[in-house]
Amino acid sequence: MNQATLFGRNARAYSAARPQYPDALFAWLRDLAPAHDLAWDCGAGSGQAALGLSPHFAKVIATDSDERQLALAPSRPNIEYRLAAAEADLGLNQQVDLIACGCSIHWFDLPKFYERASQVLKPGGLVAAWTYDWPWTNSARVDAVLLKLKEDILGPFWGENSAHYFDRYRNLPFPFAELECPHFDVEIAKSRDELRGFLATWSAVHGYSEHHGRNPLDLIEQELAQAWIAEPPALPMRAPLHMRCGFKRDHS
Repeated sequence: MNQATLFGRNARAYSAARPQYPDALFAWLRDLAPAHDLAWDCGAGSGQAALGLSPHFAKVIATDSDERQLALAPSRPNIEYRLAAAEADLGLNQQVDLIACGCSIHWFDLPKFYERASQVLKPGGLVAAWTYDWPWTNSARVDAVLLKLKEDILGPFWGENSAHYFDRYRNLPFPFAELECPHFDVEIAKSRDELRGFLATWSAVHGYSEHHGRNPLDLIEQELAQAWIAEPPALPMRAPLHMRCGFKRDHS
């Protein structure tokens, strides 16, 4: 499953519907980093993490493999966007204080990415990778419809990498000196329409649409509306971030 194809074709919707990360997350990472000179947002998409990092680091390099997503990323004087894969040589050697991977590391060739990370990080440099899994609410009726979408309709279209974010990164290989992470969450929707917009950004929705030529969200639209009326979920809907964070092991 090709990330650039899946997300690039729907870049504008992705940019509009994916949540912004809390500033407290970036402030925590800033305080842990060995310095605040350079952060690398790897798998930047449309720049949500780069934007959050920019007030806390002198420079942010944000890379992604799809130019259509980068074209929609917010411009800031200290953010440099580059079209590059996560494993690419950026010409950096022990210069990066923090590598941030916001909902992206599960797409990478992990052995090659980790080798690159060890090359670019300063001694004591930090790697942080976070994600959210499938959205759930406090409404059993709404959740039953969401589960139907996730498993019965989209089931064949989840890539192998989906195991990592549905497992909340617990079994993600992570060869760093790991830290315990505080709780952070994000707002994903204030209405049913916003929830649909968020769901539309998931990879399996794109895969289903390409295969069948129709939007799988239409298949649950009426059922979701009925469940929403019968047992409304608490709003705004929020999702926890599941994070792995650690220091480069070789501090020499």
